[in-house]
Amino acid sequence: MRVRALACVSLVGLVMSMAAAQDIPAFTVLPVMLNSTLDVRHDKPGEPVAGKIMQDVALPGGQVIHRGSKILGHVVSVRPASASSPSQLILKFDELQLKGHMVPITTELRALASLNEVYEARLPTNAIDDYGTSPSDWNTVQIGGAGVYRGSGEVVEAGKVVGRATDYGAVTAKLMAAPDRGCSASGEQEQALWKFSPWACGAYGLADLKILRSSELKQNGEIALESSRDILIRSGSGWLLEAR
Repeated sequence: MRVRALACVSLVGLVMSMAAAQDIPAFTVLPVMLNSTLDVRHDKPGEPVAGKIMQDVALPGGQVIHRGSKILGHVVSVRPASASSPSQLILKFDELQLKGHMVPITTELRALASLNEVYEARLPTNAIDDYGTSPSDWNTVQIGGAGVYRGSGEVVEAGKVVGRATDYGAVTAKLMAAPDRGCSASGEQEQALWKFSPWACGAYGLADLKILRSSELKQNGEIALESSRDILIRSGSGWLLEAR
């Protein structure tokens, strides 16, 4: 009887875990700031990686992944640069906080920005004597180049409105294709983009860092980064992830 009871508990736990994972549909965008520094010279396989969601993410059925929710992962493998090969770092995000619980997740990396790029995207482009009475009056430039006008609530590129913005700087828009950088459009759903442009794709502000993309990596939920230099990505970097 005890064995049967334990088996039932395990089955219930498995069903609950699967149901929670299904609450995050494929292609849901997760704007993340990394709390960890990634350093190919010192990190080891299994090293924990932690970040937080930087903007509320609306889900079907009225659920929300709240700003500040944790996302956890680990380093899969590291390879410092050498005379014959570039440096490489592979990591994977495993769990996301939803409704107070950690649920399993698989992600793909669409865009990555350095700490400095994230900082620059927060600064107003208004002249210093035209800041207005509060940050709600600021104009800013997203990573990738889109303009944000908080006063009118618009995200603009070349005079065309491509997304929406709140007076406190939250940005939503449909993802747009960037074929020259390796990204396609992704559905008709408006996504939470935080400091990224709708077409943001690849690495920004990180020298020659490349995001490797392949069907095998996507299937395994692994994110592979490569550079001719030893990879060093500091805490505070921005990551635009997509659930798979």
